[in-house]
Amino acid sequence: MSTLRIARPAIALLTGAAVAAQVLTGVPAATADTALDTAPVNVTVNTRAGLAAASDTAVGTNHAIWDGNLGTNETADLLKAAGVKMLRYPGGSYADIYHWKTHTAPGGYVAPGTDFDTFVSGAKRTGAQPIVIANYGTGTAQEAADWVEYANVTKKYGVKYWEIGNENYGNGHYGADWEADDHADKSPAEYARNLVQYSDAMKAVDPTIKIGAVLTTPANWPDGIVAEGDQATWNDTVLSIAASKIDFVILHWYPPYNNVADVLTKTAHIPDMIYLVRKQIAKHAGARAGDIGIAVTEINSGIAPNTQPGALFAADAYAGFMEQGVFTVDWWNVHNGAGTISTVAGHTDYGDFGMLSSGTCSGDTCEPPLNTPFAPYHALTMVSAFARPGDRFVRAATDEPLVVAHAARRPNGDLAVLLINRDPDGEHQVEIDYAGFTPAAGAPTVQTLTNGATSVSTGHAGTATTQTLPPYSLTTLVLHPATATTGSPAAPGQPTASGVTDKTATISWPAAAPGASPVAKYEIHRQNGAVTEQLGETSGTSFTVHNLVPGTRYTVNVVARDTAGRVSWASAPLTFTTGTPDKSSCSVRLTDTSDWGNGFVATVDITNTGTAAVDGWTLHFTWPTGWQTVSSGWSANWTQNGTSVNVTSTPDNGKLAPGAATSIGFVGAYSGPNVLPTAFTLNGALCTAQ
Repeated sequence: MSTLRIARPAIALLTGAAVAAQVLTGVPAATADTALDTAPVNVTVNTRAGLAAASDTAVGTNHAIWDGNLGTNETADLLKAAGVKMLRYPGGSYADIYHWKTHTAPGGYVAPGTDFDTFVSGAKRTGAQPIVIANYGTGTAQEAADWVEYANVTKKYGVKYWEIGNENYGNGHYGADWEADDHADKSPAEYARNLVQYSDAMKAVDPTIKIGAVLTTPANWPDGIVAEGDQATWNDTVLSIAASKIDFVILHWYPPYNNVADVLTKTAHIPDMIYLVRKQIAKHAGARAGDIGIAVTEINSGIAPNTQPGALFAADAYAGFMEQGVFTVDWWNVHNGAGTISTVAGHTDYGDFGMLSSGTCSGDTCEPPLNTPFAPYHALTMVSAFARPGDRFVRAATDEPLVVAHAARRPNGDLAVLLINRDPDGEHQVEIDYAGFTPAAGAPTVQTLTNGATSVSTGHAGTATTQTLPPYSLTTLVLHPATATTGSPAAPGQPTASGVTDKTATISWPAAAPGASPVAKYEIHRQNGAVTEQLGETSGTSFTVHNLVPGTRYTVNVVARDTAGRVSWASAPLTFTTGTPDKSSCSVRLTDTSDWGNGFVATVDITNTGTAAVDGWTLHFTWPTGWQTVSSGWSANWTQNGTSVNVTSTPDNGKLAPGAATSIGFVGAYSGPNVLPTAFTLNGALCTAQ
């Protein structure tokens, strides 16, 4: 049987098959000589631009009951050595056919030595928390509640995280059908209603557990689609019914790609992906929104999964999701089996979605011996060492698309920097600039994973400000501060925003605990990439910011400065979006009327709310991302330059008397999360967005 098919949606398999022929040709060419002749890559690390803290379950992976090595000590010890802190069970789509009491999965293969008790024993040996998928497709709420009772009451395993089903949108409701679902009604509303029953039954047994709801991932099928008979998308429907009963939401990410080089760029989608999910949660959960976590319980590059591109993707994606506060990211999977054989960057790729070799063969080509680590295993090892539980990510950026940077500061004052060179052929010199941190002199501790390496190397090389990155490599620097950070004030508490208008917002935060000297003032910093601008300062714990840009997303941090000049680390980030004027001479409503996952039909209603007639108009808006375009439009003249869109009237709709309105529309395309614009101008005047 093909273990790959049970792990991924059929639609994703079709995508992968369509591009398989490009694996060998999809890597951009470069030469080491060319790289050496170019100017150094500028890297900026800003510790005043704080992001999320790394959770104690961030680095995870999946176990599957068809893997006979699930419970072996060798497997557990390898996962422990990689720093794995979350283990998911019983394995992807098998979850919706698995009955834990009998340890059977009708229609599927169950390997010996993979029962629940064996899994938990292995997880304990690894030092990882379990995350368990309750059978939604062919099971019942009572069966799930009995599992909780056995796990946490009878056996006292303390299993905290429970997912309700796996990829249940793949049950045929949207066309593709790979997920078992015996419910006559396969709609998101029915899933949500049953989810409530599961949550009530399971929490009646153990009120301390966390219940997770399956969501679709922004810009990945079937996100955005409203199926026949539904009133809204899967996510909106599920959250509108079940938000009060869940503790986290579940995303899976197998990014669509054209080739190896393309898949490595898809990590740029992560911030907007999580932003949109948080907006959906906030829309339906209200005051509880901040208590609902996000878990990415399946992820894989989908292409070159055993070689260096898989490692580069894994490290970049794990760091990217952790920066956004995702509490676990779980690689698919530990063992999977050989698939399509190819050569990638000079090395054999077995098309195996496991991070450890299964020792299987495909045709005449056999994998290395059982449990030989593949490249993504080493990437997870590096991520675990780079950002440890409790470390707080800070902004890092580069001026070269082929070089990516992430950074995390540690409670003891140290700073770790992860540098990813996505250039398959050229090394890159980097020069690193630090804001809010002064590194100690001398060569830093450096970890490196190079193309084809069988382990992570550790040593001392370069300086804190200059490094050479080998082609297709991961490099981590651990830096000590030039001066001790003892005596500094603690970071201020989580900021909140209130009174947000089109141009103002009031930022408030819990006071910072003083260090050796009293706190003198607080500074409010806005993130603009890896650069911050100070919006103001105050001796209090609240500050109203003025002159903000309407319809703009802001992320801010607060730092404390004491009377001796010592500065705290940055607070956790606060993100808010300004609105548009309550009153204006025009109003605009943009509505996504039909969506198919990478494109949509939109209507734009324009109303003259002023007192003077309009004779000819130009509407302007800017796309929030670089992957959104107007493909075609009607009832107006549509042009796009970069992310800027201009729309001019036609002779039929150019005249708008006071109170008059016109409706126009367009077909939009997107290849990443579709964050809609919220600010529009008409003849230069900022409109009220409805």
